[in-house]
Amino acid sequence: MSRPIELLSPAGNMDKLKMAIRYGADAVYCAGQAFGLRAGSANFNNEELKEAVEFVHAHGKKIYVTCNIIPHNEDLVGLEEYLQYLESIHVDAIIVADLGIFLLAKRVAPGLELHVSTQANTTNYLTTEFWKEQGAARVVVAREVSIKDIKTMRESADIEIEAFIHGAMCISYSGRCLLSNYFTTTRDANRGQCAQACRWKYSLVESNRPGEYYPIEEDQHGTYIFNSKDLCLLKHIPELYEAGVDSLKIEGRMKSVHYVATVTKVYREAIDTYLKEGKEWYVRDEWMEELEKISHRPYTEGFSVEKPDETAQNYGKSSNTQTHDFIGLVEGYNTEEGFAYMEQRNNFKVGDEVEFCQPHGALVHHVITKMTDENGEEITVAPHPQMKVRLYIDTPLETYSMMRRKCKNQ
Repeated sequence: MSRPIELLSPAGNMDKLKMAIRYGADAVYCAGQAFGLRAGSANFNNEELKEAVEFVHAHGKKIYVTCNIIPHNEDLVGLEEYLQYLESIHVDAIIVADLGIFLLAKRVAPGLELHVSTQANTTNYLTTEFWKEQGAARVVVAREVSIKDIKTMRESADIEIEAFIHGAMCISYSGRCLLSNYFTTTRDANRGQCAQACRWKYSLVESNRPGEYYPIEEDQHGTYIFNSKDLCLLKHIPELYEAGVDSLKIEGRMKSVHYVATVTKVYREAIDTYLKEGKEWYVRDEWMEELEKISHRPYTEGFSVEKPDETAQNYGKSSNTQTHDFIGLVEGYNTEEGFAYMEQRNNFKVGDEVEFCQPHGALVHHVITKMTDENGEEITVAPHPQMKVRLYIDTPLETYSMMRRKCKNQ
C-alpha cells in the first residue's frame, strides 16, 4: 500500500497520552481546562499542554487539542488568549465544532490548523465542500454516515477525512444531546459536562396513569433503551482505507490507561498488517480477544455498512464488561538478576497467573513464583496502591508493559 493512514488515540491526561504514543498512535487528541467536551476528564493545564506537545513531537507524532464545545456568550471569555497560546506552543491542530470559534481561530491564531469536530454533524459531501472553502484542513465525519458515504465525501473535496472506528456511541446525532441538561439542569453535554443520561434505566409511563411504570421489556429492572453498544470497526479497516479515510479515531478520553494502550496496540497491528498484506489481510482472533479484555459494552458496527437495527442498543444493562484487570506496570527490567521493576496498580500475589501486554512485543504469560519489595525483602503479596515491586521472570519485558490478570468471574 502506498498511502499512509493515521491512527489517532485519546489522551485524557498525561499518562494516557504517553501510553498512547508508546503503544503505537500516530497522533493523540486531548483538551485543555476549558472549551473541550470532556470536562469530567483530568485534561491538561497550559503548562501540561506544552509538555505534551514537546513529548509528542519528540516522538515524531502529532497532537490535536479539542475546542469543540457549543458555547454560549459567557463561554467565550478567555478563548482568544487560549487559541493564541495553542498556536504559540505549536499544537498540530485544534478540533472545532462551532462556527464562531472557527472564525475567531482564523482571525487571532491563523497558524492553527483547523479540524471540524464530529459535533458539527458533517453527513454529506456539500458540507465537506463548505468546510474546505472555509479553510478547514480536516473534517471528522458524523458517526451516522456509512463508509460508502464517506467515500463520496472524500472524493468531493480535497480535504482530509477523520472517522471514528472504536469506542462509546452517543444516542444523539453526533453527540448533540439535550438529555443531560434536561435531567440535571446544570450539566450541558454540549458544553463538556455530559451526565450520560442515555445510560440510565428507564420505564414507560402513560400520561393518564401517573406513577404507574411499565417496563419496556419483560424485566423487573426496566430497560436501558437509549444505551448504545460500543463501536468496533476493526474488520472494516480495508473498506475505510479504500474510501480514502486519512485518520482512524479511537474514542475514550475518559477511559483508563489500560483501555487506551490496549485498543491502540490492536489497531496499530491491524493497520500495519493490512498495509503489508493488502487483500490477504484478515482479522486475527487475538486482536478481538484483546478488545474483549478491556472495559467495554457489547460491540456494534454502527452505521458503517447499513443503518443499525434494534440489536445496536444494549437494553439489558448499562454497565461495562471486561475479561481482564490491569494490575501492574513494568518500569524496567534487570537482565542480570532476571526481574522486572513493577508499579502495583491492583492487588496481586505469588501464585497468580498473569500476562504482560508489551508496547511492541508478543504477549507473555507467567505464573508469579517470587517477588520482593523495592528493598529486596521477599513478599507474597503486593497490597498497596502504586507499591514498587521486583517481580522475578526469566523473559525480558519491555518498559511500560502492562501486567494483567483474568477477572475473578472469568
